[in-house]
Amino acid sequence: MAKLDLHTHSHFSDGTCSPEEVVHSALKAGSTLFALTDHDTTDGILQAQALCEQHHLPCITGVEISTRDQDHLHFLGYNIDLQNAPFQTFLAENRRQRRERICKIIRQLQQAGLDITEEEVFERAPHTVSRAHVADVLKAKHLVPSRQMGFRKYLLPGCAGYVPSAGATAIEAIRRIKQAGGLAVIAHPGIVAEHWDFPAWVEAGLDGIEVFYPAHSYAMKTELLKLARKYDLFCTAGSDYHGPHGGRITTPGMNLSEPYYSRLRNKLLHA
Repeated sequence: MAKLDLHTHSHFSDGTCSPEEVVHSALKAGSTLFALTDHDTTDGILQAQALCEQHHLPCITGVEISTRDQDHLHFLGYNIDLQNAPFQTFLAENRRQRRERICKIIRQLQQAGLDITEEEVFERAPHTVSRAHVADVLKAKHLVPSRQMGFRKYLLPGCAGYVPSAGATAIEAIRRIKQAGGLAVIAHPGIVAEHWDFPAWVEAGLDGIEVFYPAHSYAMKTELLKLARKYDLFCTAGSDYHGPHGGRITTPGMNLSEPYYSRLRNKLLHA
C-alpha cells in the first residue's frame, strides 16, 4: 500500500494554500507521488515542482479542466507540456469565460438583495476565479456560515445565484490535453455518473479514470474498475485537497494498493 495524491488545488484556483503549502501537506501525509491540478491554470506548478525536487517527491505536471457539459464534469491532464502555446491559450479562454460567469452570478445575487461586489470577489482570485470565491465573500460578510453553505443556499441549480457552467465540452477538454502531450483522466466520475459517455470519451483519447476518490463508495469504485478494464484505462487516486480551510478533506493523500500503484507510477513517470 502506497500513498499518493494526484488531485490537489492551491490558491492559484480555489484552494486556500500556496503551492508550497500544498506540497508540505502532501509530504507530511507521506505521499510518494504528487500533482498540483489547479482549475484551468498551470501557473502554480513550477513553485510546487521546485519544492518537490528538494524533497525528492516525484511531481507530475497537472491541471483540472472544467467543462460546460455539467458543473462537476471535469478532466485532469497529466504530463502536459507547460510551454504548449495553444494549450495555454485554451486555458486563458476558459479563465475568461469563468470571469464572465462569475460576473453574471454576482449581478444575480445583487438583484436578489445581497451585498456583494465584483471587487470583493476578484480580489480573492487573482488567477482562476470560481464560485468558491463568491461563497467565500458571502461567508466573510456573515451571509452564510461556510463555503459549502454558500453553494447550497445561493450557487447551485435553482438558487438565486446559479449560472450554468461555461468553457469547453468534455470532448474538447480531452483532445486539448492530448494535443499538449498529456494524459487525460476523468475527475471524480462517481459524482457525475448520470453524465457518463465513456465510449465517446475513449474515442476522443481518454487515458484514465480517477477511481480512488474520497466521495466514491466501494460499489462505485468496483464499477469504475470494471470500466477501466473494459476500456483499458489506467486508474488514478486523488483527494481533491483544497487546503485545511477549503471545507473538504483536510489532509491530502490517498492510499493505493498494488498493482494499481506500480502501473500508475510507470504510466506517469516513464511515459
